[in-house]
Amino acid sequence: MNTRMLVINAVLAAVYALLTVALAPFSYGPVQVRLSEVLTLLAFYQPKVVPGLILGCLLANLASPFGMIDIVVGTFATAIAVYGMRYMPNIWTASLLPVVSNGVLIGAELAYLGALEGESVGLTMLYIAAGEFVAVSVLGCVLMPLLWRNTAFRRLLQDL
Repeated sequence: MNTRMLVINAVLAAVYALLTVALAPFSYGPVQVRLSEVLTLLAFYQPKVVPGLILGCLLANLASPFGMIDIVVGTFATAIAVYGMRYMPNIWTASLLPVVSNGVLIGAELAYLGALEGESVGLTMLYIAAGEFVAVSVLGCVLMPLLWRNTAFRRLLQDL
């Protein structure tokens, strides 16, 4: 890994973590729209940013009210999603990976922890997937292609 790639991954990790923690009321819990998840779509365009996205998620989950289980399960859910994005045919299908991985894994985690008292595992998964869908598949699929059209931004990531 060259120095430039290391710096870009470190900055990306910091931005992801900062956005998540700064928007904490929306970033954690059984009903969440983690806006920092828009950044996961960068893995579709440039797989070399995957380490920064995973590290950013891990750092953000250090502030989670659910503790160690969220650090492990949440980071794993993001890792699954961003690693698979390079194989997707378009940004839309890539955006569904975090919807499914977070919906299933975080939904199961929060159901196990009883975060939504009286709700079924399936409903908890659905709540998490819905928030992820809003953040990544709706917001991300609109914002990321616009950002990628910016020549300077695209060049910054393409030349890794």
